[in-house]
Amino acid sequence: MTPLDRPDTRTQPAPRPAAPAGAVQAAPAAAAPRATPTLVLTSAATAVALMTYTAPMVTLPDTAAALHTSVSAQAWLLNGTPLGLAALLLVAGSLADDYGRRRIFLAGTLALGLTTALGALAGSTWLFTLARVAQGAASAAILASSLGLIVHAFPTPRGRLRATGVWGAFVSGGIAAGPLLAGAIAGWNWRMAYAVLGAAALAVALLGTRALTESRAPRGGRPDFAGALTFGLALVSLVAALTLGRDGWLRAPVGLLLAAFLVLMAAFVAVERRSATPMIDLGLLRHRRFLASSAGGLFTGLAVIGLFSFLPALLQLTLGMSAMDTAWLFLLWSGLSFTVALQARRLAGRVPHRQQLALGFALHAAGVLTMLGAIGSGSWLRLLPGFVLSGVGSGLLNAALPLLAVESVPATRTAMGSGAQQTFRYIGSCAGVALTIALVTTTGGPAHGTNVAIVVSAVLAALGAASVLALRERA
Repeated sequence: MTPLDRPDTRTQPAPRPAAPAGAVQAAPAAAAPRATPTLVLTSAATAVALMTYTAPMVTLPDTAAALHTSVSAQAWLLNGTPLGLAALLLVAGSLADDYGRRRIFLAGTLALGLTTALGALAGSTWLFTLARVAQGAASAAILASSLGLIVHAFPTPRGRLRATGVWGAFVSGGIAAGPLLAGAIAGWNWRMAYAVLGAAALAVALLGTRALTESRAPRGGRPDFAGALTFGLALVSLVAALTLGRDGWLRAPVGLLLAAFLVLMAAFVAVERRSATPMIDLGLLRHRRFLASSAGGLFTGLAVIGLFSFLPALLQLTLGMSAMDTAWLFLLWSGLSFTVALQARRLAGRVPHRQQLALGFALHAAGVLTMLGAIGSGSWLRLLPGFVLSGVGSGLLNAALPLLAVESVPATRTAMGSGAQQTFRYIGSCAGVALTIALVTTTGGPAHGTNVAIVVSAVLAALGAASVLALRERA
């Protein structure tokens, strides 16, 4: 029996002898998971993690000015958190399955609170970037373990459908609330937003110590630290190459970093093949459902997150909008995403997950294409139709991706499945942000560069739709 086939080990009460008639029985040694508190806390922590991720979107001009960050280095201010997420989601998922999902979740929320507060104190670009990478690593522990806790607390298909739909909606909700909070505070001090978010994460960690029930699926062996190291270094090399490529793709440093990425990825595959407890079971790459989940996450990061991460800062620079104005406009997109993701569970049994993903990508592509020329026109009103269509599409993506992720792996490895899908999502995000900034700043001025970035985003979304449809399971 392989590690993936082992049954999920739950925390169960020990067998107890029958009590005498009329005697008052003591409470069981371990309680069953409390479904509602589990869903509330995991969703709240996920929202805080995404708020931390998206907060710099509207404060980027102020942050860059305070830290004296050059235009080419601003990608690092946005990419620090997704880099930490992408590098550690897989290992966090494996650790959660093996050593306890509650334990990893609480460690992640505590670390997020501390590292977010430290980010508020950073005095240079690199210190702030390091704090952002640490926030991403902490968020990886939260996101990878949350779905494992939810699946444990909601064992029935109907309950799981509802719970993952709510969790997916809070992904959108966190994306919506982060810029709004940062924009509201930015007029006073952009650093205060991180202090508030750090306090929120610490509060969730405190509540979680009493409300969450432990679950795990131990496989034995040691954590795959060699895999985590090679994979993390590979991602750093890739993001650095994409960021430096803005100043010339044929330069030696860019070529060396891309070569390092390929070598390190080959080393990662070799390590995973030899590991007794790999971060990711490479055999899953033969399964179309897992590949569809991974492709959906990758193209969501590339096409959707990549463009919308830099768009608020771009609107401030080109249209003279304030941080709060861009936050309200961004709320139209992310608020629709939240609402649609929350209601999308009604599509269960009517629209397959792959078709829902394809529809989400198609709506995003159509929406951003309506935004062509908006920056050059000098009017933010031209953006509204695109924000609406893309917001609906993003909601469909956020609703379908978590459910497809947990269904694409054995029940004992739900945290690993969630970590894998989100790893591809944030790899795409890192690459998408760097690509968007490069296109906007190097292709004939902000207006023309934005149009090029919009077309590229639409093409990537179309490729995402085609990939998830092509990976349907054979009859």
